[in-house]
Amino acid sequence: MQRVARTVRLGPDAVEEYDRLHAAVWPEVLAAIERAGIRNYSIFRAGCLLFSYFELADGIEVSEVTERLLDAPECRRWEELVQSLQEPQDGAPGGAWWLPMKEVFHQA
Repeated sequence: MQRVARTVRLGPDAVEEYDRLHAAVWPEVLAAIERAGIRNYSIFRAGCLLFSYFELADGIEVSEVTERLLDAPECRRWEELVQSLQEPQDGAPGGAWWLPMKEVFHQA
């Protein structure tokens, strides 16, 4: 199992709306996340900084999962909605918004 951690920022006026949306994620989006192979998914927020953590089976790339999710129209709509509240993180690869984080310690 691979652990994936990444960060992105919210716009300064987007915190309340982002929290509201994530208090009731659309069921179709939750189902698509599960079908894509994402497990143990969490998003944490400190002010405008978001930290996301999820697990993927070995051999599955984050880019593959992203493509699977965006194939679903409801996920594409959801992503457009939440991305409108975010600001791309400096250093994110290839035009991505979320910046991957390097794991430096893990205790199993």
